Amino acid sequence: MKTRSISFLLVIILSGLFSCVPAKTAKVKTNKEIRNVILMIGDGMGLATLYSAMTVSPQPLNIERCPETGLAKTYASDNYITDSAAAGTALATGNKTKNGVIGMDAQGNRVKSILEIAESHGLSTGMVSTSSITHATPASFVAHQSSRGSYEDIAKDLMITGIDVFIGGGYDHFAKRKDKLNLADSLRKMGYDVETSMESVLNSGSLKIAGLTAPVHHPYRLKGRGDMLPNASGKAIDVLSKNKKGFFLMIEGSQIDWAGHANSADTLVDETLDFDKTIGRVLDFAQNDGHTLVIITADHETGGVTLVDGNMQDHKVKIAFSKKDHTAVCVPVFAFGPGAEKFAGIYDNTDIFRKIMAAYGFQQ
Repeated sequence: MKTRSISFLLVIILSGLFSCVPAKTAKVKTNKEIRNVILMIGDGMGLATLYSAMTVSPQPLNIERCPETGLAKTYASDNYITDSAAAGTALATGNKTKNGVIGMDAQGNRVKSILEIAESHGLSTGMVSTSSITHATPASFVAHQSSRGSYEDIAKDLMITGIDVFIGGGYDHFAKRKDKLNLADSLRKMGYDVETSMESVLNSGSLKIAGLTAPVHHPYRLKGRGDMLPNASGKAIDVLSKNKKGFFLMIEGSQIDWAGHANSADTLVDETLDFDKTIGRVLDFAQNDGHTLVIITADHETGGVTLVDGNMQDHKVKIAFSKKDHTAVCVPVFAFGPGAEKFAGIYDNTDIFRKIMAAYGFQQ
């Protein structure tokens, strides 16, 4: 009886969340030609985490502007509970793989990412992350390694992708390496404007930017990161949108995951709100542009987040955690812009790659 009651309650919660209509639904231009795709990944952002931010926020979240919602299954090829490497690879390449593996399938074969495919079609490409740009999720879009911990090898892989803009941490993986190579200097020779502060990144007039603005990872927003993520994302869009053929951009709110691992409720909510602020910046661009498809999802849920109490009027929430690691639950998928309706329903995380390929009109 207890199990049935819990299941019934879960159905009610999910139904309420997925049927909610934002107070103000954005109107998107009607031209359906898709030139740009922006994939936003809230690392570790499950439904409960997202609803905690909805509860605390005094106004509807930007993510509520999305007209289409789905659910993605996250399991890895070798584990019911995925890590960020396997989940990132699934999103980036459409292949299930083993935990810890970057840009390779379960048999160890290198597989092309949507970023690499977009480059081969003449589109501009970019990534923005609050973690090191060589960390598991962004690495899945630019590298092919059997171990997610091979940060210096991942940095070398990134060098040959042709990516136009990348902004995040990880300077040390390029310039303070065990092999004594200085890949930051190599990037400069390749025409990149290599910058180590957000101010200089935002002031850059280059069409090729390597914004390595932290030695490894950025700090939590609560501890001084400020508006790095929305500002860096806005800069990437400004640069990439100069290519009339279009662009692909991946944006990761990395530290929702870290707050879940730490079981830090305040940081969890704050990082989710920061990610949502970035979503607002992205949706404003997409709404005005009319040729941009935005997909917002997570690689997995972290922390086993449970909302044990709260008050919508007072904007307060009480969060409990069941563990300090990932869980296996489905993650939400939101979509905005032309082609958004293709992301409704329940499907594997690998299908997100296939749906993006179809949106561009690329052959698989």
